[in-house]
Amino acid sequence: MYKRFFGKLYVQVLIGVIAGGLLGYFYPSLGTDLKPLGDAFIRLIKMVFAPVIFAMVVLGIAKMESMKELGRVGVRALIYFEVMSTFALALGLIVVNVVKPGAGMNIDPASLDTHSIASYTAAAAKSGGFIEFLMHMIPTSVIDALAKNDILQILVFATLFGIALSHMGRRAKPVVDFLEAFSNSMFVVVGMIMRVAPLAAFGAIAFTVGKYGLGSLLSLGQLMGSMYLTCVAFVVFVLGFVARVSGFSLWKFLRYLREELFTVLGTSSSESVVPQMMRKLEHVGVSKPVVGLVIPSGVTFNPDGQCIYYTMAAIFIAQATNTPLTLTDQLVVLGVLMVTSKGSAGVTGSGFITLAATLASMGKIPVAGMVLLLGVDRFMSEARAITNTIGNAVATMAIARWVGALDQDRMHRVLNGESSQEELRQLYDVDESAEPAASVTPLTPSGAAGLPAIQRVSA
Repeated sequence: MYKRFFGKLYVQVLIGVIAGGLLGYFYPSLGTDLKPLGDAFIRLIKMVFAPVIFAMVVLGIAKMESMKELGRVGVRALIYFEVMSTFALALGLIVVNVVKPGAGMNIDPASLDTHSIASYTAAAAKSGGFIEFLMHMIPTSVIDALAKNDILQILVFATLFGIALSHMGRRAKPVVDFLEAFSNSMFVVVGMIMRVAPLAAFGAIAFTVGKYGLGSLLSLGQLMGSMYLTCVAFVVFVLGFVARVSGFSLWKFLRYLREELFTVLGTSSSESVVPQMMRKLEHVGVSKPVVGLVIPSGVTFNPDGQCIYYTMAAIFIAQATNTPLTLTDQLVVLGVLMVTSKGSAGVTGSGFITLAATLASMGKIPVAGMVLLLGVDRFMSEARAITNTIGNAVATMAIARWVGALDQDRMHRVLNGESSQEELRQLYDVDESAEPAASVTPLTPSGAAGLPAIQRVSA
């Protein structure tokens, strides 16, 4: 019984998180030395990230029965992303105005040492505006996009390539078969990498606690606590409502994804579980084309956790530096972030650079105030990453239900724990035999509205 319990990945990751926190607290110098463990895991995931995303997006589009289906899924996904991102931005704005975590700090922006954020502000200055963002989406070469793991550029080329294969019909079958086998082999590699997730979580948490300590968080604890509570409220109430409307229990769904969520908690990176998340969403009953389109695009266009962070951080800096903001000013902040937040995954440095670019473009809130966030930004990244991960997973289920590409009978069976243990084990085990990992069998969804058959790992 103990072997069966401790053999579960999420239990091992949780043990790694707790052990890493204790080590970092009692032996901080040793904890900071363990940073390479977490970094190595992220590098391993990024090693297969681009190939998996490319193959899944191409296969998802190539297997669409028509471009009308592609447009239907794509348009509804963008509508969903925009609505959810706006909800997240607005919720963060409301909470930070109610709690006022920065009130009373009375910090003079001129007294702040901005050397520590110089690299972020410099990168923000180079990031350009909306036109530059659109130009950035077009890769200079396919190899360059794949080598840099640039999600936006990979999405653009993969979409065009998938449309081309779809138009070719039977002539594209050899390429589609190759990509099918290639994506399955990549998931086998992901299964190998996931075996070291507990060790990665141990090293990442040990470094974080060892370097920044727990005592240094007290002065900014109110902001951090508000951020976590806001993320919890967004997941429970907003995403919970979406899940209920889509016909599934959010709690059962989160329990199904517990391995991925604990891995995100330990590594502070939502990218670390994208390949495995795609596999599990297929397993729960979402059609492969929808998974291949929604998850990769959601990483860029649906960063719910980062949206909450952006508005809370911006208004916190204004409160801490006694910068007066009218309601109109705050709505302008909201409007600007509705645009800039969508490109955060395509900008080197992600959230911090996007926030710097937003504040600089407004000219009202001092960019120098971002120095105040450096001490706790690493701790708030866990909340951002987990919220992003849950948000994109729920988005995939909701959009699949919206377009009729969700096998609801299978979904209820899997979420209720009625799926065979062999099927669940094959999502992580890679040493059973070559046959289960490489073969797929069609599972016809109920009411799939013209979308292709769902693919699942065969038992």
